[in-house]
Amino acid sequence: MDDRSSEQADVVCLASWNADLVSRVPRPLSRGETLMASAFEVSPGGKGSNASVAAARQGARVAVLARIGGDDFGRMALDLWQREGIATQHVEVVEGERSGVAQIWVYDGGDNSIAVFAGAGAGLGPRHVDAAAATIAAARVVMAPCEVPIEATEAAFALARRHGVFTLLNPAPARPLPDELIALCDLLTPNEGELLALAGLGEDAPLERAAQQLLARGAGAVMVTCGADGVRLFRPGQAPQHEPGWVVDVVDTIGAGDTCTGALAAALARGLSLPEAMRQANAASALAVTGRGAIAAMPDRHGVAALLAQR
Repeated sequence: MDDRSSEQADVVCLASWNADLVSRVPRPLSRGETLMASAFEVSPGGKGSNASVAAARQGARVAVLARIGGDDFGRMALDLWQREGIATQHVEVVEGERSGVAQIWVYDGGDNSIAVFAGAGAGLGPRHVDAAAATIAAARVVMAPCEVPIEATEAAFALARRHGVFTLLNPAPARPLPDELIALCDLLTPNEGELLALAGLGEDAPLERAAQQLLARGAGAVMVTCGADGVRLFRPGQAPQHEPGWVVDVVDTIGAGDTCTGALAAALARGLSLPEAMRQANAASALAVTGRGAIAAMPDRHGVAALLAQR
């Protein structure tokens, strides 16, 4: 890809980064059990990094705010971002600290379990946001996952709100969020489990009830990713909208939600309406599950357009 690192960013991401250590096993492990893996690979990961790559592949000019270790995994991050044309001037490389790592078990059928060590990324904070203030203020969308410290996200979203920049939070992994942060979110993009956890409701609670609770706490909109069932959009005072899923051959689901978030940010940065951006993101995430790993299967804008042309 072309190097866009010196250009103004349309999308700024507070980017969690980790190297994915992926083992393929037939089923989830029981406590104390050992299983033989059929394959192993090391690949780029982290929800923020993945979403940044997805946005770049959809044509957005992307910049990342990140903190990585001065190790081989940190160099992997820089190589990836530079290869994808993502601006890295706001990346702090810290010698003597380890970069993040995710241990991932992928099961027959495509589902997975993940354990994440944040590493140097745990030190991302408001000072990094202050250093990138001009880039954030000039962007169209600022996005973050819950893998980065909440203090950094609050600072970035407050700055974005002052400058009329759209704020997008992927609340994954699910954790309690303060009302102050939720009120700074123009859009929340949880999956079904994350939505219910954020709302403090049981697994049988209606999605609409949970979404309305987050809207009442100040979120501008809630878009729920529902796997094969597609995505659902909830906005104050409007009827819910549903974009159905696509029938595709699932290889694995690693990175599908991150692809959805990044494609959504890119579409919003192009000026698309939220329902149309949701449609683009839903198609991108469908394509993402048809290949292995978070990065390798992420589609470009042409792939998304070709799939949408079929509906």
